[in-house]
Amino acid sequence: MPLRRFGRPGLIGLAARTAVVAGTAGAVGGAMSRHQQQRAQQEYEQEQYEAAQRQAQVDAAAQNAASSYAAPAPPTSGGADDMIAKLQQLAAMKESGVLSDEEFVAAKQKLLS
Repeated sequence: MPLRRFGRPGLIGLAARTAVVAGTAGAVGGAMSRHQQQRAQQEYEQEQYEAAQRQAQVDAAAQNAASSYAAPAPPTSGGADDMIAKLQQLAAMKESGVLSDEEFVAAKQKLLS
C-alpha cells in the first residue's frame, strides 16, 4: 500500500493544480477574446450595411432631383417645316369654313406658343 501524504500538496500536486488553473484561464480568455472579436466584426458589418443604405438613399434622391431639373430636348430641325405645314393646314381649314376667325386665331396662338 502506497504511502499517502497528508497536509499541504507536494511539488508535483502544486504544479499540476497550477497547470489546470492556467489552462482553464487560457481557454476562457481565448473564448472571450473570440467572442469580442465576433461581436466587433458584426457591429462593423452592420455599420457598413447602414452606411450603404444611406448612400443608396442619397443617390436615389440625387437621381430624382437631377431628373426633375433635366433640360428640355432641343427642337428637331424639322420643327420649323412641321410648324409651317400646320399653319397652312389651319389656313386651309379656315378658308373651307371648318374654322371660324376666332377658332383660327386661338389655334394659331396655341401652335406658336
